[in-house]
Order: sequence, then structure tokens, then C-alpha cells
Amino acid sequence: MRGKHIKSLKQRSRVKKTKKKGMNYRWIPGINNIMRCYLLALVGNVTILFIIWTDPSSHEPMYLFLSMIATIDLVLASSTAPKALAVLLVHAHEIAYTVCLIQMFFIHAFSSMESGALVAMALDCCVAICHLLHHSTILHPGVIGHIGMAVLMQGLLLLIPFPILLQKLIFFQTTIIGHAYCEHMAVVKLACSETTVNRTYGLTVALLVIGLDVLAIGVSYAHILQAVLKVPGNEARLKAFSTCGSHVCVILVFYVPGMFSFLTHCFGHHVPHHVHVLLTTLYLLMPPELNPLVYGVNSADPPASAQGVYTKGLI
Repeated sequence: MRGKHIKSLKQRSRVKKTKKKGMNYRWIPGINNIMRCYLLALVGNVTILFIIWTDPSSHEPMYLFLSMIATIDLVLASSTAPKALAVLLVHAHEIAYTVCLIQMFFIHAFSSMESGALVAMALDCCVAICHLLHHSTILHPGVIGHIGMAVLMQGLLLLIPFPILLQKLIFFQTTIIGHAYCEHMAVVKLACSETTVNRTYGLTVALLVIGLDVLAIGVSYAHILQAVLKVPGNEARLKAFSTCGSHVCVILVFYVPGMFSFLTHCFGHHVPHHVHVLLTTLYLLMPPELNPLVYGVNSADPPASAQGVYTKGLI
């Protein structure tokens, strides 16, 4: 027994050293899809930011919130796609442990920020439909600045403990992440030490962020639906529903795969691995790709410069 105990301690010592060297990814299919999503996300979101920055008529709450989402999408896509492409193109399967923690923090923090930005967009839509005459008074630049700061702090403060708690774990000799990026629960599963605190905090943050944000979005859309149903005329109702419909689609694309990914890490032991990898990649790359198209084309009264850009793109 004593000999086995010493051997175990030696193995743990080697694991601690291995933990700092790096981790490996499994091979992930879909190089064309990843490259397409990333390029479209870059072009679309940079175009959105350029138009909003250069067009004075777009300095309104809706477009300011849209620029916030575009910036977050650029960070999310750039935190995920380059490493996934490196794995596929040059077989760079290893990632340094510190880099893995940094990637994990950026992905989860900015995902939380995007959730908050979607709440801000829902609030703007609610005020625009329910209190149209007071829209500019309620959402003046000072309020928008405070909302942006709250979204930023939500992502930073809630997610800073993730890498701190992971630093205290001991990992197995073989550290293979079966995903396209360092997902928190995927990294936690690699540990051979006690992970109750990590799992509990991760679940609490996910439920807190998604639960409160979805509740806020639901309350906003309940007010919107109530106001729209009071409007006489089918044409006005359809216009209001079409304006909010694009936002609802983006919300579903963002929340459903993300929540499914997290829950399958915690409870879904029978979900096929390739399905899980596909959904987690979809969760991070599809919203940045689709958001510029959905918001740029379907937003009510988009700037003239945006109309010109998207018209040329479609042609």
C-alpha cells in the first residue's frame, strides 16, 4: 500500500507539470464550415461597425446596441475559429494551459456579455413600440452608457472565478479536450481532483445569467405583444412583429445550443459526442455570422448606407 501511495504521489507530481505544458484537442470536422462562418462573421460585423461609426444618422439606441453585439461577436468568433482552423489545417493540436484558460475566459465572458446585449436590444424594442414618443428621452446616451457598462461588468465579474478555480485543480496525464475550444465544463472533466466547487459555480453562473436574461427578455416581449395587439390594422401589427421577429430568431440561435451544450456536459452522458461538438461550435460561430445579416436587413428603417451595402452584397 505504501508503495502504491508513493507511486500515486509521483504521478500527481508529473500531472502538475503536464498541466502547465499544454492540452490536446481531438480532431474536429468541418473546416469549410468553420472558415465560412468566421469570414462572414468578420466581414459582416466589421461592416456593421464601420457603417455605424461613419453614419451620423445611425447614432441611435438600436444601432448603438447593435454595435455592441457586433463587437462581442468579433471577439467570440476570433477566440474560437483561429485555433479550430489551426487544428484542422496544420494539426496544431496542443494548446498551452495558460492560453487555454485565457481562451475559456474570453469565450464564456463575452458569451455572457452577448446575453446581456440581447436583453438591451429587447429593452430598446420594448421602449420603441410601447413608448415611441418618449424613446429618445428614456434611452438617452447616459442610460445607454450605463447599460453597456453593466453588460461588460456582468461578463467580467461572473467569469473571473472560472480560471482562478481551475488553477487549483490537478489533471490526469492525458488531457484531451474533445471540443473546438476550451469549454469550462470540458476542462473541469479532465481533473482528477475534487471538482464540486467548479461544477457548482459553473452551473450557478449559467442558470443565473440565462435565467435572469431570458426572464427580462420574456417580460419585454410580453409588454410588446400586449401593445401590438392593441394597435388597429393588420399592416401595423405585421410591421411590429417583423421588426421583433429577427431579434427572436437571434435569441433562439444564441440560447438554445448554448444551454444544451452546458446541460449535456453536466447531465447528458448519452448524447453522441459529434452532436455535442457540432452544437457547441454552432453556438459560438453561427450568431456572429447571422447577426449582421438579420439585424442589417430586417431592422426597421436601417441607415441608407447600410441598405446600399447589403443591396450590393445580395446582388
